[in-house]
Amino acid sequence: MASSYGFGYFFALQSWQMIMLALLLMVGSFYFGTLFGDNVPIYVSHLPSNSTSSSLLGNSTIPNQVSITYRKVPLSIPENGVDVCPLKYTEYIPCHDISYIKELIPTLDLSRKEELERHCPPLDNRLFCLVPPPEDYKIPVKWPTSRDYVWRSNVNHTRLAEVKGGQNWVHEKDQLWWFPGGGTHFKHGAPEYIQRLGNMTTNDTGTLSSAGVYQVLDVGCGVASFSAYLLSLGIQTMSFAPKDGHENQIQFALERGIGAMISALATKQLPYPTSSFEMVHCSRCRVDWHENDGILLKEVDRLLRPNGYFVYSAPPAYRKDKEYPMIWEKLVNLTTAMCWKLIARKVQTAIWIKQENPACLIINAENKAVEICDAVDDFQPSWKIPLRNCIQVADQSYAQKLPPRPERLSVYSRSLRKIGVSQEEFDLDTVYWKDQVNQYWKLMNVSETGIRNVMDMNAGYGGFAVALNNFPVWVMNVVPIKMKNTLSAIYDRGLVGVFHDWCEPFSTYPRTYDLLHAYHLFSQYKSGGEGCLLEDIMLEMDRIVRPQGYIIIRDEPSITSRIQEIASKYLWDVEMQTLQTKDNNPESVLICRKKFWAIT
Repeated sequence: MASSYGFGYFFALQSWQMIMLALLLMVGSFYFGTLFGDNVPIYVSHLPSNSTSSSLLGNSTIPNQVSITYRKVPLSIPENGVDVCPLKYTEYIPCHDISYIKELIPTLDLSRKEELERHCPPLDNRLFCLVPPPEDYKIPVKWPTSRDYVWRSNVNHTRLAEVKGGQNWVHEKDQLWWFPGGGTHFKHGAPEYIQRLGNMTTNDTGTLSSAGVYQVLDVGCGVASFSAYLLSLGIQTMSFAPKDGHENQIQFALERGIGAMISALATKQLPYPTSSFEMVHCSRCRVDWHENDGILLKEVDRLLRPNGYFVYSAPPAYRKDKEYPMIWEKLVNLTTAMCWKLIARKVQTAIWIKQENPACLIINAENKAVEICDAVDDFQPSWKIPLRNCIQVADQSYAQKLPPRPERLSVYSRSLRKIGVSQEEFDLDTVYWKDQVNQYWKLMNVSETGIRNVMDMNAGYGGFAVALNNFPVWVMNVVPIKMKNTLSAIYDRGLVGVFHDWCEPFSTYPRTYDLLHAYHLFSQYKSGGEGCLLEDIMLEMDRIVRPQGYIIIRDEPSITSRIQEIASKYLWDVEMQTLQTKDNNPESVLICRKKFWAIT
């Protein structure tokens, strides 16, 4: 499996000759620009705001000032451009800001780890300045090499290597971080562990793919090596972990080019649709599934498709000391009440299957072993909704048997019919985006391997992501909560994504995406009020896009004109191009690119 990823195979063999060859190639590629692009930033002068000096590189002048600036009402952008945050804010994540969360501690339920969830500060407590890269930041290593190595200076945190090095999460190699592909329960490598899971789900006859697993939710994902090695099986993974004591694990994952986001299972539903995954995976995920009457397991039940698997690799599954037998007994009782079936328990892993057994649920509900939720609208976005201590029975009238990938990419989801989208409209959308993606790549003048991490900020039916299927990218499909719920249809196509409100910052680290696609996004927030202004969304775009990353914007003429007017204040280069709409009318397209700048 690992051989398809180049250098990772040689590392797996622990061949020092290959290590030296890889390092030499990478250093050479750094200087020649083949793997890393241009690593020379333009500098922003760290001078007082009353200074008349600006930083210069050749003929380039960067007039923006370094200053701690907060969002004011009404919003005003300085003539010399949006201020630049000081270097202490290189990892600023507004809705996961430790200093703000500390203020909230007295109001939070710490027993349920509510402090790990999103908590966005009020507008006047949010920074309104451009987040700078850290000192010695380099343009990230390109995929697939990045699966195994990233620049140390880009994620300059050593705690994970110190604490988890023995489990082969990550090791330091001179200027690089090396990811051998290990984890707490698969320190000898994810490929062997993944094959073992395939054996356990198929009675030793097949793989996870042959078990029908094509979309996985990885809870507490660490540096996402599990997800990285599922890719060769054609399995898409939504990986998440909280911003907690495992320092910057999600930042490592995204720097590697592996799809992940910050999130936590605590008091609210996860921002994913009902019945979206064939497997939910927990390997030492630090979640207390047995507590609070199993309310977190009931959230897993909501997210699993019928006959989906819950994989649990943790001490209660195999240890007989301490409190582990008591925890295991609670887990067995809870899962039995939910009508899950334990199908395998070996080595250090237990696997349950969510059976299609309505009669069992009815009997258990009558016996007060479990509660069935009152009927709810499955199409309500899972956004800031409190967890429900009951089993949510999905509306079976829209259930359908899904084919494997890649056939799944073409599936017209029955959920689209519910919101008035016809098969014809769906098919035309798919064809349209295939053409548009080809046009985009020509306009960006970038190679197919030049982009890895992609976000579609208003994903519609997922046609943009489907058109990218043969590119070496992964796509975070975002469905704004202001839009109709098409995220269920996106998951039915074998893709992954999330609900979000763009009046708030996204749950990710700065500098994590190579390409942002905003298709008629801004016009959806025209009347959103303070915090939802065009300038606010542009600031968040700037925070999450990588230096030299691309932003493609299509919208109403008044919006694209305004963005073109102020893009330079955000240190973006911008070109106005013209492409066709779905109705074959000309439409302006902004191709923006974030400058690679740094503070002197």
